[in-house]
Amino acid sequence: MSYKIGLVGKPSVGKSTFFNAATMDDVPEGAYPFTTIDPSVGEAYVRVECAAPEFDEQCTPNVGFCKDETRFVPTKLVDVAGLVPGAHEGRGLGNQFLTDLNEADVLVHVVDFSGKTDIEGEPVEDHDPREDIDFLEAELDMWYLEILEKGINRYESGYDGNEDDIEIELAEQMSAFRINKDEIKREILSLGLELEPETWDDDDREDLAREIRKTTKPMVVAANKMDTPEAQENFEEITSDPEYEHLTFTPASAHAEKALKNADEQGAVQYRPGDTEFEIVADVSDEQRKGLEEIQEFVAEYGGTGVQQAIEDALFEELGVVPVFPGGANGLGNENGEVLPDCFLLPEQSTAEDFAYHIHSDLGDGFLHGIDCRSNRQVGSDSVLDERDVIDIVSTN
Repeated sequence: MSYKIGLVGKPSVGKSTFFNAATMDDVPEGAYPFTTIDPSVGEAYVRVECAAPEFDEQCTPNVGFCKDETRFVPTKLVDVAGLVPGAHEGRGLGNQFLTDLNEADVLVHVVDFSGKTDIEGEPVEDHDPREDIDFLEAELDMWYLEILEKGINRYESGYDGNEDDIEIELAEQMSAFRINKDEIKREILSLGLELEPETWDDDDREDLAREIRKTTKPMVVAANKMDTPEAQENFEEITSDPEYEHLTFTPASAHAEKALKNADEQGAVQYRPGDTEFEIVADVSDEQRKGLEEIQEFVAEYGGTGVQQAIEDALFEELGVVPVFPGGANGLGNENGEVLPDCFLLPEQSTAEDFAYHIHSDLGDGFLHGIDCRSNRQVGSDSVLDERDVIDIVSTN
């Protein structure tokens, strides 16, 4: 599985800057609507503590890289075209936005917390970021509601000639969201609803659509431009508002992250993405030094620039993704002499057998057992794997 993180938000909030900072890809940036017209896909990374040093080994990654005993494991970041209110009705890039968005496993909503852009992405002085958060959730809810209503109509009309339970009909209608009948049934019952849609009123249907959306499209809010006093004030107010307790907020400055990565590439600083500090290692102008010192104050106060953290919050906190290393029968190396060449990101509650299938279907088909390379103990097919496990798969194939 290759996870996709969807980067969403209204125009002109710094979303393309965030994308570039996370991936160091060169996509257009600009303070005007629809800088991004087609979705850009780049490679971002999540940090995982490398297991090799525990075995007195040096890893040789096939993908990503290892820096100071931290593995940077790749994941896909999709910068989806700017959203405006009414997208579910076709406004802006409307349906194309929703189609592109549906490929994402989890969302990072980039919000201008400085309040310097209005709901359409136009420059203003005092905009409430709550409106941006609310409108995106509302657009997604209306999108889900439209699809939910189609499933209800199919059920009530007996369109397909079947007499399936409502959860079966809705699961089929909403299959693109990767939700099954058991999960649908659980969402219906959790709202105290009966399994008969004729008993649901409009509010019940909206509530159900919202809960399904929250389950299938979990979201992190990247509170961007947090290096401004206005953003810091807004952040304190919004994160203490009970209306937003269901969301994860990550303070961020995409501008600071990109500046640090550029400075690192140019040899002016030593910086590892996500770190809370960096070192100036070259002669820089007084103006550059002042800018870097301001960034240092920000990353020290907020525990980093927030770009790396938002991506990791999306995968590890919202999705519960588990990083696992495949080991070798005679240590950590494979037949090519590579040491821990891979680190796979697995769904939470993945078992040893799931891991075998993840690596290759043949390994899964012939799965016998796994070996925990730390304890050298045998691991059964239904053993749930933990974060940073190092597992050797024993298979007949």
